Amino acid sequence: MMLVPAHHFRDIERKPEYLQPEQCIPPPDPGPVGTMWFIRDGCGIACAVVTWFLVLYAEFVVLFVMLIPSRDYVYSVINGILFNLLAFLALASHCRAMLTDPGAVPKGNATKEFIESLQLKPGQVVYKCPKCCSIKPDRAHHCSVCKRCIRKMDHHCPWVNNCVGENNQKYFVLFTMYIALISLHALIMVGFHFLHCFEEDWTNLLQAFGVTRKETAEPQVSHQDKKQPLKVSSTECSSFSPPTTVILLILLCFEGLLFLIFTSVMFGTQVHSICTDETGIEQLKKEERRWAKKTKWMNMKAVFGHPFSLGWASPFATPDQGKADPSQYVV
Repeated sequence: MMLVPAHHFRDIERKPEYLQPEQCIPPPDPGPVGTMWFIRDGCGIACAVVTWFLVLYAEFVVLFVMLIPSRDYVYSVINGILFNLLAFLALASHCRAMLTDPGAVPKGNATKEFIESLQLKPGQVVYKCPKCCSIKPDRAHHCSVCKRCIRKMDHHCPWVNNCVGENNQKYFVLFTMYIALISLHALIMVGFHFLHCFEEDWTNLLQAFGVTRKETAEPQVSHQDKKQPLKVSSTECSSFSPPTTVILLILLCFEGLLFLIFTSVMFGTQVHSICTDETGIEQLKKEERRWAKKTKWMNMKAVFGHPFSLGWASPFATPDQGKADPSQYVV
């Protein structure tokens, strides 16, 4: 079997007869302004629901197992506000990443009228996607799940049920960052909770036998006390039974550790991709660099907005993407 080099397909796309604009149906009328972008993919929807469920589970364990039963109100209030703030920002970033158009190219725009409007000069070429019948801008790739060509597509993420592209990469980066932060925060609180409760339950157990920390003698237990069942209060540590509390905390530890590692790696790869101005697909395919090289700081501002501000950390601040450039379709 003869292998065909990847650039061979690009050479075919450059031929005028490959465009075949007469076979393309004109693009549908754009929907009303503010129409929500949503991908109807069963796997992606299920993953998005699981994501929300896991965050809400962490909320439940942190609030009702660790913070509310605690007698240290300052500790509970500070950690409760911080954890809920991070969780809210994580879920808001998830919604923005999922419901924001990642940079979809208008479907079916490979028409004769559109090609003529580009006013191509001799020697200039454009690429057509045979799957969605669109003229592909430079650095755009087709997503088989979204069924669209996406500008600066990095990858399709089922956890946000959307592609990560030019318009929503900021929200995806914030989502991974806030999930990593709440995972780390939850693990730290679980560690303190275990240490505090083990120490307190051990002290209560010794006191039930009539032994203090300063005493080394054998416990003084009367014959009548021996007949009574031993009761050690743990209401200060949790309002649930000890076995239920341990199971809930162990599950939270497993979830927090797993997502801390996963989202930290994703956050690091995304920041590296932004700084090098090279998407995940471009790195995977080792595509030749055809775009101008910019500084890392300029690449960060291109994704998160200009100038630097607190809006970089806010999923509600939309970065300025600038006006569409017709030359982006020309190579």
